[in-house]
Amino acid sequence: MQLSRGTRIALGVAAVVGFAVIYVPLLLVLVNSFNPDRSASWPPPGLTGHWWQQAWHNSGARGALWTSVKAGLGATAIALVLGTLIAFAVARYRFFGRGTVSFVVVLPIALPGIVTGIALNSAFSTVLQPLGVGLGLFTVVVGHATFCIVVVFNNVVARLRRTSGSYEEAAMDLGAHTFRAFVDVTFPLVRSALFAGGLLAFALSFDEIVVTTFTAGPGVETLPIWIFENMTRPQQAPVVSVVAAVLVLLSVLPLYLAQRLSSDTASGSRV
Repeated sequence: MQLSRGTRIALGVAAVVGFAVIYVPLLLVLVNSFNPDRSASWPPPGLTGHWWQQAWHNSGARGALWTSVKAGLGATAIALVLGTLIAFAVARYRFFGRGTVSFVVVLPIALPGIVTGIALNSAFSTVLQPLGVGLGLFTVVVGHATFCIVVVFNNVVARLRRTSGSYEEAAMDLGAHTFRAFVDVTFPLVRSALFAGGLLAFALSFDEIVVTTFTAGPGVETLPIWIFENMTRPQQAPVVSVVAAVLVLLSVLPLYLAQRLSSDTASGSRV
C-alpha cells in the first residue's frame, strides 16, 4: 500500500512524539544520576560519579537488588516448568476444556495488578498463615510466578504450533523413548522459545511492584519497592536516580535478548 507524502510525514512525527514521551523521561533519570546537585536541578551544573559510588555502598539498595534477583530467578524457574508443561499439553494433545485451560493460563496477565495482589494476599493469609508460613520471599516468588507463567506459555505454545509432531513420532518409531525424543528432537526446536520466555519472565518479575507490595512480608524489600519508598526522601533522591537508571539498564538487556530470540524463532523454517 502506497502512502502519500503528507501521511508518511504525519506518521513519522507521531512516532517521534510517541517515542519521546516514552524515552525522554528515562534519559532524564540517567542524566540526573550524574547531577552533582542533590536537588536535581535542571540543567545540571556539571557531571559527577559520586552518587554512583554512594549507591554502590548503600546496603539497602544492594540488599533490595539481591532480593529482586532471587525473586526473579525463583519465579522464572517455576514459570519455565509449569508454562512449558501446559504449553505441551495444549499444543500436543486434544482434550475437553483445552481452550478453557489456555484462557485460564493467560488471564492473570490481563488482570489489574492490584486485583491479583489482593487476591493472593487473601489466599496466603487464609491458607498459609495457619500452617505457619507467613508472607515473605516465598510468597513473592509464587505471586510473580502467576503472571510469569503466561509469557513462557505463550512463547513455547507458539513455537510448538509451528512445529510438526512428526519428528518426535519418527524418533520414537526408530526406538527412542519419550524422554530421549524430547532431548534429541523437541528440546532443540523449542530451546530459543524457552530462553526468550525465561528472559521475559525474569524482566517482568524484576520490575514488579504492585503484586510485590501485597505479597512481601516485613523485611522483604525488592528494588522497585526500595525506589518507591526512598524517592520522596530529599537526601536519597540522587541515589534513587542511580538505582532507577540501573534498573532500566538491567531490564533492557533481557528484553532485548528475548526480542531477538523471539524474532529468530518466528522467522525460523516451518517443520
